[in-house]
Amino acid sequence: MPTSLMWFRRDLRLGDNPALRDAVDAGGDGVVPLFVLDPRLWDAAPPARRAYLAGSLSDLSARLGDAGLHVVRGDPATEVVRAARQVGAASVHVAGDHTPYGRRRDAEVGEALAAHGVPLVRTGSPYAVAPGRVTKGDGGRYRVFTPYYAAWRAHGWRDPAPGIRAVPWLSPGGRTHRIPEVAVPDGLALPTPGEASARRRWRAFVAEDLDDYGRQRDLPGEDRTSRMSVHLRWGEIHPRTLLADLGAGAGAEAYRRELAFREFYADVLDQRPDSAWDYYAPAFASMQYDRPGGDLEAWQQGRTGIPIVDAGMRQLLAEGWMHNRLRMIVASFLVKDLHLEWQHGARHFAAHLVDFDLASNQHGWQWVAGCGTDAAPYFRIFNPVAQGRRFDPDGTYVRRWVPELADVAAPAVHEPWLLPDPPAGYPPPLVDHDAERREALRRYEAIR
Repeated sequence: MPTSLMWFRRDLRLGDNPALRDAVDAGGDGVVPLFVLDPRLWDAAPPARRAYLAGSLSDLSARLGDAGLHVVRGDPATEVVRAARQVGAASVHVAGDHTPYGRRRDAEVGEALAAHGVPLVRTGSPYAVAPGRVTKGDGGRYRVFTPYYAAWRAHGWRDPAPGIRAVPWLSPGGRTHRIPEVAVPDGLALPTPGEASARRRWRAFVAEDLDDYGRQRDLPGEDRTSRMSVHLRWGEIHPRTLLADLGAGAGAEAYRRELAFREFYADVLDQRPDSAWDYYAPAFASMQYDRPGGDLEAWQQGRTGIPIVDAGMRQLLAEGWMHNRLRMIVASFLVKDLHLEWQHGARHFAAHLVDFDLASNQHGWQWVAGCGTDAAPYFRIFNPVAQGRRFDPDGTYVRRWVPELADVAAPAVHEPWLLPDPPAGYPPPLVDHDAERREALRRYEAIR
C-alpha cells in the first residue's frame, strides 16, 4: 500500500482540512505529517510570531499521537523531497498558497518532486473562495471591494470538509528537528495557540458577541471583537468553519464582510504580486514624502502625544495585535499627518503582529494611504481626536494603554494638552492635525 506525505503550512489543524483528507485517501498505508522550518520565513519572523507558531506546532504535534509532527529545517525544495523519498511517499499533499513567495516555493518543490515521479497535490486554500475564482462577467478581476463582495457571495463556498475519524499517522524516523522552544518576549501577552483554542474562542464569540458585532467591532474599549485573525493566519481554523456558523442578522452580515475583505485582499495580491511592497497606484510613488526620523520613532513607541494613536501603538507592542479600528487610525496618522510612506508602517506592523497576513496588511495600509484598491480614499483623512471621541467616548481604551492619562476623564482624555495642567510625563502633540491635513491634500493635488 502507498504512503502519502501531508506538508502542513498555514493549515495547522485536523478539522475541515481538505488537503489532509486527500492525503488520507491517497495514503492507504499511512500519512507522514511534515512541517518545514523554512529559514526564509522563520528567520525573518519576529520573536512573538515565532513563539506563537512554535506553540501551535506543539499543539498540532500532540494531537497526532505517538507519531508526532515530523519537523525539519531547511530549503523546502530539498527537505520535502528528502522526506518523501525517505518514506516512499507516492504523493505529497498541501493546501494552495497564493502569496508571491509561496507560489515560487511551491513551483520549485513541485519540480523537484516531479523529478522523482512524486506529484505535489494542491487541495483547497486558506480561503473560503480561493484567489482567482471570483471574476467579472468579462473574466477580469475586481479592483473595488463592493462589487467583489456581491460576486463573492453569489459564487458561494463549500461546506466545511467532513471530519476524519482516524488517521494512520506514520513517523519516518531519522533526521528530525525539534520544534523550537521560543520564549515569549518580556511584557508580551499572546493568545493560547492551537485548533482547540481557536474553536473555543469562536464558540464564545458566536454565543456572546456576534449579534451585536456590527456596533461593537468599532469600539476598542469594549474589546468584543472575535480575535480570530491569528487563528485564521495560521490555519488553526478555516473561514468555511466560521461562515457555516453565520446566519442572518446585522452582526452576521458585518462579520461576513470582514471575512470577505480578507479574501478580497488575497485576490488583489494574487493579481498584483508587486503590490506587496510597491504602490498599487503607481502615481503615488511620485508624491512628496518626508524622511523618517524622530517622528517615526515616536509613532512606533506610542509617544506622539495623540492619545488614541499612542494607545493603539502600545497595544501592538504589548499584545502583538491591534484593534482594527486603531490600525486604520494609526496608519492614517503616519501617512497623512507625518507624511511618511506607507511601507514604513507596514514594516513595523510586520515586525510585531502575530496575526501578520501579507495581503491584508499591505493592502490595508495602501487603502489608508490612498494608493490602494478604491476610488478616491485619499480624502479619508482620519482626525484622530474625532476618531477617539467617536469610538472611545468614555476614554476606556486610551486609559487602558496610556497610564499617564489614567486620571483624565473623557472627553479631555483625547485632548489632554488643552487642560490647564496637562499630565506630567505625557508628551505634547507631535503635530497639528488641521495643518497637516491641509498639507497632505496639497501634496495629493500635486500628483493628480
